[in-house]
Amino acid sequence: MKINKTILLIAAATFALTACNKKKQEGSSELASPVSVTEVRKSSISKYNSTSGTAVSDAEVELKTEIAGKYKLQRNPRTGAPYKLGDQVAAGEVIIRLENQEYENDIAIESKKLSLETAEHEETNLRAIREKGGVTLRELKNAEVAITNAKYSYENAKLNLEKMKIKAPFAGVIVNLPHYTSSVQIASGTSVVSIMNYSKMVMEINLPESAINEVKTGQDVFITHYTLPNDTIRATVSELSPAISAETRTFKGKLLIDNDKMKLRPGMFVKADIVVKKAENAIVIPKEIVMSNRNRKYVYVAEKGFAKTRDIRTGIEDNDNIEVLHGLKPEEQLIIRGYETLRDNSKIKIQK
Repeated sequence: MKINKTILLIAAATFALTACNKKKQEGSSELASPVSVTEVRKSSISKYNSTSGTAVSDAEVELKTEIAGKYKLQRNPRTGAPYKLGDQVAAGEVIIRLENQEYENDIAIESKKLSLETAEHEETNLRAIREKGGVTLRELKNAEVAITNAKYSYENAKLNLEKMKIKAPFAGVIVNLPHYTSSVQIASGTSVVSIMNYSKMVMEINLPESAINEVKTGQDVFITHYTLPNDTIRATVSELSPAISAETRTFKGKLLIDNDKMKLRPGMFVKADIVVKKAENAIVIPKEIVMSNRNRKYVYVAEKGFAKTRDIRTGIEDNDNIEVLHGLKPEEQLIIRGYETLRDNSKIKIQK
């Protein structure tokens, strides 16, 4: 019996040793999975609330004639040629003049100027006589009233003459200039030129109710348009309505766009990315490599030829990347290719 027990013990030990050796052989023969890695680094990341809308000029005016007269298009002092569409204009520049001799005669500005000079001269003489007791105070006051009336009459005459000049009220660009034959009579109330200043632009937006606590005035905005694939234009949230529409469940806002290089044109339909959160000096990784299982998020890092699972806690994310708040350290080797079939402690071979 003792011999049989001894034989059984030897057989069991032999079997166990064989199984162990077999397991080791199988482990040593596991193929290494090819992967690509990148070093974990710190950078910045922002969270955006995106919307879209039409950008319009901050200042726009359509100028119409206030009197009838003969049309005279003026010359642009910068080009020496008559003004045309797309020309830059400075504030106060005369773009069009109207000629109307009858209107000028009715204003009689020279007569009104002479009346003012006469009233001033008479008031001066009366004041000198008053000092000698030869003029009553009432007479002197009447002379002062005459000067005041003459001044108003003269100033109004000058204002009426200015109606014969179509001036740019602000610096901008001519965006509409209807053609009229020179010296042809045009009626009062005729539209003759439109000017825009779009170095600053405005964009009205509608934001979802869910963004009411994220979007604030003063936040930075990035404006893009498909015709400007390599350019991003800066803007700011300038106004926000506190009221939410019961029909659309949205609230209104305005963006002020800095368009000093005139890359955007009035009427363009653009995309606006409002920066609602931003993290500097943060660990940021590609969002696509983050694996998830229920409430767990994890990635793989490379350590001495093996893939190691790292549970992570995440923060801000954008379209492509995500912030890692906990679970990774700078300079670790993060697996970014070939991670899909890995498991903890998988053998790996790093490829460049």
